[in-house]
Amino acid sequence: MDGKARYRVSFLLLGTCVIVFCILNICVGSVEISPQDIFRSLLGQEIGRTAERILWDIRLPRTLAALILGGALALAGYLLQSFFHNPIAGPFVLGVSSGSKMAVALVMVFLMGKAVRVSAAALITAAFAGALFSMGFVLFMSGKVRQMSMLVVSGVMIGYICSAVTELVVTFADDADIVNLHNWSRGSFSGMSWDNVAVMAVVTAAAFAAVFWMAKPLDAYRLGEAYAQNSGVDIPLLRVKMVLLSSILAACTVAFAGPVSFVGVAVPHLVKSLSGSAKPIFLIPACFLGGSAFCLFCDLLARNLFAPTEISISTVTAVFGAPVVLWVMARRKKEDVR
Repeated sequence: MDGKARYRVSFLLLGTCVIVFCILNICVGSVEISPQDIFRSLLGQEIGRTAERILWDIRLPRTLAALILGGALALAGYLLQSFFHNPIAGPFVLGVSSGSKMAVALVMVFLMGKAVRVSAAALITAAFAGALFSMGFVLFMSGKVRQMSMLVVSGVMIGYICSAVTELVVTFADDADIVNLHNWSRGSFSGMSWDNVAVMAVVTAAAFAAVFWMAKPLDAYRLGEAYAQNSGVDIPLLRVKMVLLSSILAACTVAFAGPVSFVGVAVPHLVKSLSGSAKPIFLIPACFLGGSAFCLFCDLLARNLFAPTEISISTVTAVFGAPVVLWVMARRKKEDVR
């Protein structure tokens, strides 16, 4: 199979997975909703008040949130891996998600303690600030150490520090705030509203368009900084864009769904293996579709595996994502030995 045919097959497979998992997430649950009922409701026909409320107020927003935020996380992971030239860089591994979690927890406790309503814009802004804080620390350490393992350790350490601050905040929070923070910090796509979906869609679409516009300089950058510079790429500006966009994408996810683990690390590698390509013009949309399909699948399991008890989305993504990270590290070790 030639390259173009493999690209088409890859996109067809990823698109099909997204559509199938979207339908399953909407249909499957404690109350079954048939595809025919979904189609009838979309046409404005009556399917019953209970079914309509479940469809429009609960499952559709949640499904769209998993689709959008899963794609955002995978794209953030791709940018971080490209930036550091490191195959296991990702928002969760490098502590970016933990930094966002800490900042959001601080804002939630401070504003809720003063009876102030926390807006989506405030959450995203706080998460973005926390992500930049963690990213700044990792960038500082990346200039001091060159080994991949030490960079990962640096990310883990900043993640622990941010988690410790978060736990300290929770300790001194009111009981009601603790409940809200605990549910959010476990990671979940539940409780999404249409307003949330609208905000995350706008932020993610803008970031995706900006990343896609960078496909050509990213292609040069992956071949080496000297090659990119000779090709006319402004490397410092490109790096700033990569940091800002990856932070925005990771922050948007944490603000609405809490920390979700391993999606940003595992999905880019799975997509690369599927397509056999490392070209950004292909990987950018493919990573987004792959992240969407991965999170939709994991959310389906999180809701239904031990129903009526729902497990956190990070628990499921870790089960499927962590083995990919171990496989990447083992393969890289073999290549180094050769």
